Amino acid sequence: MEYRIAIVGATGNVGREMLDILHERGFPASEVAVLASRRSQGTEVSFGERTLKVQALDHFDFSATDIALMSAGGDVSREWSPRIAAKGCVVIDNSSAWRYDADVPLIVPEVNADAVEGFSRRNIIANPNCSTAQLVVALKPLHDRARIRRIVVATYQSVSGAGKDAMDELFNQTRAVFVADPVEARKFTKRIAFNVIPHIDVFMDDGSTKEEWKVVAETKKILDKSIKVTCTAVRVPVFIGHSEAVNIEFERPISADEARAILREAPGCLVVDKRENGGYMTPFESAGEDATYISRIREDPTVENGLNIWVVADNLRKGAALNAVQIAELLVNRGLLVGRKAA
Repeated sequence: MEYRIAIVGATGNVGREMLDILHERGFPASEVAVLASRRSQGTEVSFGERTLKVQALDHFDFSATDIALMSAGGDVSREWSPRIAAKGCVVIDNSSAWRYDADVPLIVPEVNADAVEGFSRRNIIANPNCSTAQLVVALKPLHDRARIRRIVVATYQSVSGAGKDAMDELFNQTRAVFVADPVEARKFTKRIAFNVIPHIDVFMDDGSTKEEWKVVAETKKILDKSIKVTCTAVRVPVFIGHSEAVNIEFERPISADEARAILREAPGCLVVDKRENGGYMTPFESAGEDATYISRIREDPTVENGLNIWVVADNLRKGAALNAVQIAELLVNRGLLVGRKAA
């Protein structure tokens, strides 16, 4: 059985990754429609060896579409996702618009696949924040073994998480530094080239940023609401790939060797943890890869039952496009689209 797919926001970084991943994984699609705003109408994008022309979102009829992969931002999703869902098309949304709605499942397939059954309440499924996705993939098998009590995480997030303009800004600023031109900050609040910025998204009343709040709220919703989470989110001058330094306090004892063995067997995880020069993963090496990589696994002697781990993943793939496609595969594999407009 094959399905009709629409990608909304197909000209963006994540939209293009969605197309690549659908093709790479051989998703059973009889038809793929690529959609964006009117100004992008007619733009050509690649899907395997095919070239597809972008159609305008506001002219497209979703009544014959099975799944819509949304990557056009929160405002677009708030307006269009309910309309699309009302046509009988399941929406898998990459924005933050629906993540905290009690009637919308927030899914990372390796972590809480069973929660997908609740999609029918709104016909919408939320994709988590990029930094949350890789975090919970690494935490889930450890939580199952020793029950996590508290997490302290510092994220080191690449500029691609802020879109193409952010990537261009890092490139242009870096070039300007080398040729002694003025360095202009437009997308970011401060210069990003050869710098780090402890500020992602807007500030909230308690002094945290919204990005940090997202990690807290989404980890609780996906993994376990009883876990205490605190986060500091930092933007770093890396094009693709998010990194996280994670300190974990467990209810029950767990050694570094046990954790390493558990993570080696866990879905979606790859352990690269040699205690030698280069025996760990960096964001550069994760770019273009599907796995969540875990390195620097070691015991924390300052707390009871504590571990430290280093988590790295491609934020455009596992943090966004890949996870959305995996959710679509979950719907297909569990037969949850049977009786819809399958081709």
